[in-house]
Amino acid sequence: MLNEINPVLPGCHPDPSVCRVGDDYWLVVSSFTYWPALPVFHSRDLVAWEPAGHVIDRPEQLSLDGLETSDGIWAPTIRHHDGVFYVVSTVADDRQGAFNFVATAVDPRGPWSQPVDLGVKGIDPSLFFDTDGRCWFTICRDSETRGSSGPGEIWMREFDVDALALVGPEYVLWHGAVSGAWVEAPHIVRRDGVYHLLGAEGGTERRHSVTAARATAVTGPWATDPRSPLLTHRHLSPEHPIQNVGHADLVDTPSGETWAVVLAVRPVDGVHALGRETFLVPVEWTPDGPVFAPGTGMVQSRERVPAGATAPRQPAVTRVHERVHFDAGLLPTGWSSIRGQVVPKAPAVASTESGPVGQPGAGMRLALSQETLSTTATPAFIARRQQHLDVRATARVEFDPVSSTEEAGLALFHAGHRWASVVVTLDEQGRRICAATADFGDGPARGGAVLLSSGPAVLAVSADRDEYRLSLVRGPDASEEVVLARHPRSAFSTEEAGGFVGVHIGIHASSGGRPSGNSAFFPWFDYDGWHSST
Repeated sequence: MLNEINPVLPGCHPDPSVCRVGDDYWLVVSSFTYWPALPVFHSRDLVAWEPAGHVIDRPEQLSLDGLETSDGIWAPTIRHHDGVFYVVSTVADDRQGAFNFVATAVDPRGPWSQPVDLGVKGIDPSLFFDTDGRCWFTICRDSETRGSSGPGEIWMREFDVDALALVGPEYVLWHGAVSGAWVEAPHIVRRDGVYHLLGAEGGTERRHSVTAARATAVTGPWATDPRSPLLTHRHLSPEHPIQNVGHADLVDTPSGETWAVVLAVRPVDGVHALGRETFLVPVEWTPDGPVFAPGTGMVQSRERVPAGATAPRQPAVTRVHERVHFDAGLLPTGWSSIRGQVVPKAPAVASTESGPVGQPGAGMRLALSQETLSTTATPAFIARRQQHLDVRATARVEFDPVSSTEEAGLALFHAGHRWASVVVTLDEQGRRICAATADFGDGPARGGAVLLSSGPAVLAVSADRDEYRLSLVRGPDASEEVVLARHPRSAFSTEEAGGFVGVHIGIHASSGGRPSGNSAFFPWFDYDGWHSST
């Protein structure tokens, strides 16, 4: 029986890495400049995943200040050995691996240690614990080998688990299977005495693929698996619902099955705005090595579930409704800020609309930040991933601006050069208005506006396969909607806006670069999402 299971982590959850300890699976994904960083997920069946914490969640661990949205923390790997969890990852600056680090924990839910700089550049680091107890660190970089077949190469050094340092000589392992293509995402597995090195080639867009090499010794020599690519959708038509497949990591189940987690996207009309997502793919072992998606050779939305799984997904068109009351100022599970921690203004003041029963005054009070969404600092912005093609997000804001530079409301955010918002503010005559604002690379600019009476306002961001709409919702039964801005969905897609992330939707408050002691209160935020093919 096939179930609608993919993606298992919808929305911007790229570069997945997974390990199993007993009956528990632990997974990490890239987080770029979103904070807290490096989210950790837990599952018992590889299908249903729950947030379990973050590797980077304390300001003293790492600074992401000044980095562009799609830089930051890339492509982690999680492994477990002798009661300790290890995560290695890269901090990228200007799309280059600035430094690589390792963090450890005895409980993957945290706390995690201070990151230890490993003193090497490159991207996509990984760890492999061999059967003899030795640990090996692999990573990719620009090729330094004369006469190599590709612009990138994977190299290795031994990793000292006690010193948390690289030791011994360097071994250049492989330049990839595709001539002229960058090789990345190295992960080593051992099966029946043979080492298999998985890679990703062709970039993370349409030509993305999973390739492999094999060896009888971990340090090589490595020979390209002639079946490469082992998994790709680049040969399929642009209309195929799943594209850009690659970046695989393998895990064995207690029942002896092997599964892969991979990244892929779900484009509509040739573009995607949700970001790269995590998908699950069955793997079988043959004398030639791993076979991905046996029988189909493709990543599918409808896929069998791993043996023993008891919670198959509902069809993807099922509507999801979530109301967040912000729990008296705490960051909701699954929500993020940008580059650093946004601390709610304290104490929380009771709203004119009470929170849930037993939580009087629940809500989020944001102090206005001088930073706008266009900066590379930490604006007063907290958001959740857009995880459905069709979505409607609404929020109530209680805010009394004192100047035309002060604003608070809802924002949809792709990057500092690509965002839009609907806010409560003042016009140049000092009248209270609801206005649309956007930055498409030339700085923030105000668009449509409507006069607003005093009191709370309900704002909305809606999206479908064609466009995003930013609106004011009013009327005693919230039946009237005033659309203040429309933007084509493609404007917030990776194909048009660039980068590696997906759209986030959330609340923000800014004083537009000027000092302010003002604040805005958000009692609740609603997210309604569904993903239909029509």
